[in-house]
Amino acid sequence: MLTTLLILGVSAVLFVQGRIRSDLVALCSLLCLIMFGILSPEQALSGFSNSIVVMMVGLFVVGGAIFRTGLAKMMGGRIMKLAGRSELRLLVLTMLVTAGIGAFVSNTGTVALMLPILVSLAADGGIQTSRLLMPMAFASSMGGMLTLIGTPPNLVVNNQLQEAGMEGLGFFAFTPIGLVCIVTGILVLIPLSRRFLGRHDDRAEHEAKGKSLSQLIDEYQIINNLYRLRVLEDSPLTEHPLHDLQIPDLYRVNIVEVRRRHSGRHSFLQTVSQTMAGSDTRVARGDVIYVMGEFEDVARFAREYGAEMINRKTSEDTDSLLKSKLKFDEIGIAEMLLMRNSDLINMPVKSSGLRAKYGVNILAIQRDNHYIFHNLKDVKLQYGDTLLIQGTWTDIARLSEKTFEWVVVGQPLAEASKVTLTHKAPLAAGIMLLMIAAMVFNWVPAVAAVLIAAVLMVLCGCLRNVEEAYRTINWESIVLIAAMLPMSVALEKTGASEAISHGLVVGLGGFGPFALMAGVYFTASLLTMFISNTATAVLLAPIALQSAASMGISPYPLLLAVSVGTSMCFASPFSTPPNALVMPAGKYTFMDYVKVGVPLQVIMGLVMVVVIPLFFPFGKA
Repeated sequence: MLTTLLILGVSAVLFVQGRIRSDLVALCSLLCLIMFGILSPEQALSGFSNSIVVMMVGLFVVGGAIFRTGLAKMMGGRIMKLAGRSELRLLVLTMLVTAGIGAFVSNTGTVALMLPILVSLAADGGIQTSRLLMPMAFASSMGGMLTLIGTPPNLVVNNQLQEAGMEGLGFFAFTPIGLVCIVTGILVLIPLSRRFLGRHDDRAEHEAKGKSLSQLIDEYQIINNLYRLRVLEDSPLTEHPLHDLQIPDLYRVNIVEVRRRHSGRHSFLQTVSQTMAGSDTRVARGDVIYVMGEFEDVARFAREYGAEMINRKTSEDTDSLLKSKLKFDEIGIAEMLLMRNSDLINMPVKSSGLRAKYGVNILAIQRDNHYIFHNLKDVKLQYGDTLLIQGTWTDIARLSEKTFEWVVVGQPLAEASKVTLTHKAPLAAGIMLLMIAAMVFNWVPAVAAVLIAAVLMVLCGCLRNVEEAYRTINWESIVLIAAMLPMSVALEKTGASEAISHGLVVGLGGFGPFALMAGVYFTASLLTMFISNTATAVLLAPIALQSAASMGISPYPLLLAVSVGTSMCFASPFSTPPNALVMPAGKYTFMDYVKVGVPLQVIMGLVMVVVIPLFFPFGKA
């Protein structure tokens, strides 16, 4: 027992100091438990297969997809509209919305839903994310106290009452206490968040290498040389592949992209595909094609091939998500600098083979501070030329591997990750709603619902590929939680948990029911900092029931103290999954949780000691 407590104490000190990464500290404590024979390797590694940890992995992917598709930005915009310019109103509204969702969805799921929304909202509103994320995580736990299903400890104490032959708690029996928790939390967090949160610089770090997409568009005057045509019903363009039509030779224009609308039964599910024009591409009636060339040449091509020129100041159709400028959802642009020993030197563009070998088009050439936009097919490439290329992000990234012939400027995949897949937002919204419904109505286990949603996000293209899905996962948080979960097994196995809880509760019993309830509450609150709230509730519920019986008082207030005490734990990042989920996004340190969470936890406890007996009197057993 002493060895376990010593390992826990040293870990806590290292967490507070913050000199060593928190996940590394957690792994070292786990290794110590194995080396001293306190836990077997199987027990020590059980945290990595824990359903909470697996669920967190899936939730990171789901949250990443919500962010990447722009759905978070849309929802954040609604919240920002209601909050106006008041940061105080935004904080209160965020906590109320989060608590409302947390009443019916697990606090982990609630935070995963709200996290990308608030990050996007903060970026658009110029607000530091650290001001919002920790209060949001705490609010998810407070919201769990509103209903019987809001948090597992509620179900644990209800089950304990029923096993003792007493009347169980109703679905909304916790609601009055939950409302007091939320009001108390908001009133306490307003000054604490202003005092201790928001000191970190949340501004995104920009890549020094390469130019942004908007810079490339402006520099190469893409919009000035780009025209959009809609293919009409009787257009001969639909009869042959583009290669057979010899459009560049006859009209001195290049078709660079094809947009096609796909409609489902419901307008909400309409999507637009974005395809780079290749030699084998076939266009269809109603397609919108993007053409580069001089206006007179494009106009002549449109007249002779039955295409309608679209005013560049309007969108292709009524879908507001489709803008007149190029979109970079699937297809991107980048600069490629030719090296001296490149095989492309002195070769005409039409013979370069870049489209056939690498799937990219050359849109423009920068040579000696001059730009060449038209009749590119006959231009001979020279050493030092900078080519503006177009292709899928994957193909552009593949070009960067051949560095002895050319250099792709910047980081294509990193640039692609900044592009919002707005056309996939309806799919992401549908998947997210299905996940929430499955968790609320218990169609499948919560962890299964989350994993199914994560896989669907990848399969449906809400994330570009599996690699991007993996990049959305914050592995530091995952390792931290997975490595600390077995600590609860060690505390229970060595008898430390039972000795601490039983000693505190029994020692305070002689001072009356209020002192006993306070002892139960703060013991639960303390243990939850190191053990999961469910495990703490399972451990303390029978002790509280027995203590109430020995004093001849009603067990309800003591069991409510167990439930609330285990749920209102804010003083460390690994006490609850929501606390860990927001830690990397908010750039919080362990001490941030101590400075904000400890006062909140203590004040919440004092309020609850007074409030719980008002709704659940001690009475007679």
